[in-house]
Amino acid sequence: MIEQKSSILENTILVGVFIGGQDEKQSREYMDELEFLTYTAGGKVLKRFTQKIQIPNPKTFIGSGKILEVIDFVKYNDISSVIFDDELSPAQQGNIEKILKVKILDRTGLILDIFAQRAKTSYARTQVELAQYQYLLPRLKGLWTHLERQKGGIGMRGPGETEIETDRRIVRDKISLLKKKLIIIDKQMATQRGNRGALVRVALVGYTNVGKSTLMNVISKSGVFAENKLFATLDTTVRKVVIGNLPFLLSDTVGFIRKLPTQLVESFKSTLEEVKEADFLLHIVDISHPNFEEHIDSVNQILQEIKSLNKPTYMVFNKIDAYEPEYWDETELLGFRGKKHYSLEEWKKTWMSSMNGKALFISAKNKENMKEFRNRVYEEIRKIHITRFPYNHFLYSDILEEE
Repeated sequence: MIEQKSSILENTILVGVFIGGQDEKQSREYMDELEFLTYTAGGKVLKRFTQKIQIPNPKTFIGSGKILEVIDFVKYNDISSVIFDDELSPAQQGNIEKILKVKILDRTGLILDIFAQRAKTSYARTQVELAQYQYLLPRLKGLWTHLERQKGGIGMRGPGETEIETDRRIVRDKISLLKKKLIIIDKQMATQRGNRGALVRVALVGYTNVGKSTLMNVISKSGVFAENKLFATLDTTVRKVVIGNLPFLLSDTVGFIRKLPTQLVESFKSTLEEVKEADFLLHIVDISHPNFEEHIDSVNQILQEIKSLNKPTYMVFNKIDAYEPEYWDETELLGFRGKKHYSLEEWKKTWMSSMNGKALFISAKNKENMKEFRNRVYEEIRKIHITRFPYNHFLYSDILEEE
């Protein structure tokens, strides 16, 4: 059983370490994201612990003094889980559990747990289960003493709830079985993709929670699930869409995230095939997020991994309705005016101006600038369509009339 829902939020604390030249603002944004992940998984964050160190402690990840602070807080505040922002080694996770005597999760385990909650179809469940078993395999030694003390909750969905069949051989057999099952499903999905014909394929990609599903609903007039939580949808949704008189296939893919677990990239490769086989990408960006430039880099890194970075791409800056630059007082002599103070018009004159017009600014929620969006997407799809169907290019005008 992969999914286990509960209306009661677990009391959790977060732990983050900041190494080298990481500044305080960036560190705070990372912890904000970890808190949002925890909320999405069903946790309530009571406190954050952070530490600036040069090298993580090989035994407990954080220093001995910080561990004592965490022990005191856990002891007197009914804490169910302690969540680390970085991936812990199996030894570190086991050592920290022995010291704190509560459930210990790292960022990877937390994301896997959210995926376990969100997986709806048999295909998504199989992908998530495979990733969970691969993650749990090296951690089996300490897992079951841990389970004797805990009942359900964050990090306990899926294979972590099975009986004490934790023998490594059994888990390896399960991994092998799931891989074979995915191969069969992959072949079926490849056949489905092949049966779609020669229609132009467009894929929505982007960081999680940037509004891809909302935009999908606006463009295709469909009812794709959209929610203000991370990883609201896992399954790729494909819709046939017509703009003007030009049909094409539009796919909404799983959201990317900083430090996306390698197990998920591996097990979700088939889902990402929609991106690999797309003719054209719409890279959706939440411009209202203070860290949107780093989100772009994270998405591009994953696109690089799946060899899709060089595809024709439009950068779509969404949520312009929510964008607010920080206030800047020009009377302050020492006040430095940086990117956080830029208006949207100023942003458009930065590196975005060198994108040869392949940058769009919209609000999918409020349907702002959607006419321009449709026209530009239409133009790009028309170019591809004409090369594929040269005999009927005269049917399509250069500019899409307002619908």
